[in-house]
Amino acid sequence: MWIANFFVSASATMVLPFLSMYIETFGSYSPTYVQRWSGFIFGITFLVAFLVSPLWGRFGDKFGRKKILLFTGYGIAFSMFLMSYVETVSGLFFLRLFMGIVTGFIPTSMALIAAQTTRENAGKVLGTLQMGTVSGGLFGPLLGGLLADSVGFTYTFLITGSVISIAATLVLFGIKEVQVKEDKSLDRKRSMKEVLQFVYADKVLIMVMIASLIVQIANFSIQPQLALYVGQFTNAENIAFLAGMAFSVTGLGNLTATRFWGVQGDRIGHQKILLVCLLISGIFFLPQALVSSIWQLIGLRFLFGMAIGGIIPCATAYIRQTVPLSMQGEVLGYNQSFRFLGNVLGPVCGGIVAGFFGISSVFYVSTCLFFLAALMLYFILRHEGAKLRNKRRLRMNG
Repeated sequence: MWIANFFVSASATMVLPFLSMYIETFGSYSPTYVQRWSGFIFGITFLVAFLVSPLWGRFGDKFGRKKILLFTGYGIAFSMFLMSYVETVSGLFFLRLFMGIVTGFIPTSMALIAAQTTRENAGKVLGTLQMGTVSGGLFGPLLGGLLADSVGFTYTFLITGSVISIAATLVLFGIKEVQVKEDKSLDRKRSMKEVLQFVYADKVLIMVMIASLIVQIANFSIQPQLALYVGQFTNAENIAFLAGMAFSVTGLGNLTATRFWGVQGDRIGHQKILLVCLLISGIFFLPQALVSSIWQLIGLRFLFGMAIGGIIPCATAYIRQTVPLSMQGEVLGYNQSFRFLGNVLGPVCGGIVAGFFGISSVFYVSTCLFFLAALMLYFILRHEGAKLRNKRRLRMNG
């Protein structure tokens, strides 16, 4: 499942380094046209995925998660195969749109594993699985660039589609879905309105989803500007490669720390680890605005990757511990929607901020988001803790 999540996540971002060049192979277009449609084609996948992820989660809760995994896995592979044969900009746009529709694989896989994992070990297990998802998204541009340089655009899509097909086939024969029963009062099916009411009533859960959104906004806000930012420190000819390394090394940091944060969350509470990770993320993101060499930037990006490595798995583990199994898939879908929304908003917000105030200002703004989220989570946890203590006091007095 880890391998499948890695390549599914990577498939969504791998076109980033060569998307504009691939569009140029369709005809003679102006630079403005190519830049505009590169943004549309890249962003449409995440925008559509933002809208449909909760639906896939709901379908998985109702009809079985393995069925949804197979449908979406082969659907993504099919879209990748067709991308290798597309000959028009509009055709590529609609294939990326279709890919967004079937990108329900990741939240469904999280729901499947979460449902079969004990609450006590949720952080460790889901942290390991989440490493594949986060690392795939971050390593995707690097893998896409290497494949495109080595075998060309067409074979890049064919190879990726083949790997995802193999991963889906491994799910077909290697994953067994075990139906876990819980208390009948919790196991009943709920309407979408009831699920949204449940989410709205849990302020910590809402904050957990906002944290997922902020991580993606911060991480992707600098991505389109990274090559220009790296160019300020070096005159090397391989600036694109160095920029890709600076972006993808965050995924390496994720790989080294995600499981550790998950284990600590199981031990002392995922809300507390989430708060710590938000603070540390802001601390390591801020100095990236002040670096004077590419290696300083890469080092800080690695440490930043270690810090954010605990945010997503702890968010997922918190959902596993607090949400009834009968609606976990849908709630995880909402959490994934917030992440997809961050993928869309990040580059847009980063571009606007950089255009008005300079590239360094992107780091300052994103750092403020991390600290603001940490402050909000702190006060919510403090408030919830006070309510819990009052309830215990009333029980003792009663």
